[in-house]
Amino acid sequence: MANKPAIWAEGLEKTYGKTRALAGIDLVVEEGSVLALLGPNGAGKTTAVRILTTLLKPDAGHAEVAGLDVVKYADQLRARIGLAGQYAAVDENLTGFENLVMFGRLYHLSGAVARKRANDLLERFDLVDAARRVVKTYSGGMRRRLDLAGSLIMTPPVLFLDAPTTGLDPRGRLAMWDVISTLVADGTTVLLTTQYLEEADQLANQIVVVDLGKVIARGTSDELKAQVGGERLEITVARGGDLDVAAEAMRSYSQSEIQVNAFDRQLIVPVAQGAQILASVVRDLDAANVPVDDLALRRPTLDDVFLTLTGRAATTGDLAIDTPAPRPLARSTR
Repeated sequence: MANKPAIWAEGLEKTYGKTRALAGIDLVVEEGSVLALLGPNGAGKTTAVRILTTLLKPDAGHAEVAGLDVVKYADQLRARIGLAGQYAAVDENLTGFENLVMFGRLYHLSGAVARKRANDLLERFDLVDAARRVVKTYSGGMRRRLDLAGSLIMTPPVLFLDAPTTGLDPRGRLAMWDVISTLVADGTTVLLTTQYLEEADQLANQIVVVDLGKVIARGTSDELKAQVGGERLEITVARGGDLDVAAEAMRSYSQSEIQVNAFDRQLIVPVAQGAQILASVVRDLDAANVPVDDLALRRPTLDDVFLTLTGRAATTGDLAIDTPAPRPLARSTR
């Protein structure tokens, strides 16, 4: 018999006054995998996370995490999950080591075990040199790593990360991606909401796009990209070249209508097997006496998917957390 999913939800609904935050969401996350939850502001991402982490009760529907009903067995479930929110929930007046020991003690670990777990996690998250410094002296990236370390104090089998790399510089995001990848390789199941589409592309085994409280698409990154079409050639014609002549030369390669951007002197040509036809494209443009400043083969991105599915481009504001999580309660799930 197949193992039960680490996270399973069916028909989740939640209403705040007249606002319907969730309108029947279904989710399945297999053990040891990463599911990325994407959607514009107000789509219902964080509401879903709060229900799955026992911070909210659904108005309708059913969900289980780590084999436990999120409503009936909320107390038992909290010891089996980790949650790291958008903002690091750490005490700035304590050292990194003291924060982690405190989290362990809140989970009723003995002093010796809590200290050992703290030291292990500080080493794992490259915070040993800062362990005895108060957190108010930490950089943003260090605080995020400490916050994630705190969510792992009990070695939870399921981890919820709500916009975990918000505010980090590119180097900090890459370091956090490495940490998350290592956790998953060790068997942790992760549900991730993110404001960076490349983050979902990099980390997720499955992606679910939600809008207006409903799932509007699901699949792997490649499957979602395939929904918006295949590859495209982007050709920038040099000054003196004729855009119409270039478009005619590309007609036989195009899988659909060629887009002409006169201002940027650019053609966008939908193609199939783009890598195989590049040499022929260059020869035909040369034969048509069309000088080219730039020629690139592009594949669809998750930005293209997001724009196609929701009708708007993804921005930091669009993919931000739905509403601020109650800070003390969020920490209580650890």
